[in-house]
Amino acid sequence: MRLDKFLKVSRLIKRRTLAKEVSDQGRISVNGQQAKASTTVKVGDELAVRFGQKLVTVKIDRLQETTKKEDAASMYTIIKEEKIDVEA
Repeated sequence: MRLDKFLKVSRLIKRRTLAKEVSDQGRISVNGQQAKASTTVKVGDELAVRFGQKLVTVKIDRLQETTKKEDAASMYTIIKEEKIDVEA
């Protein structure tokens, strides 16, 4: 499954176009490698997503083409969330 689609379906990022922009800005890595929107992800991969001053690391547990809002969080497990110091 494409990275941008996973981010949208799992609701880590609400819209696919936004997921594409974030990955094209280099704010997402898959298994330690910087990833593009078209990067293929699979079960067991670790994603690190930078949201402003927060870095969220998740592990992919399931891949689904579509999901209900209530079930979206079961597609991944949050490994850690950490604050990032952004230098001015």
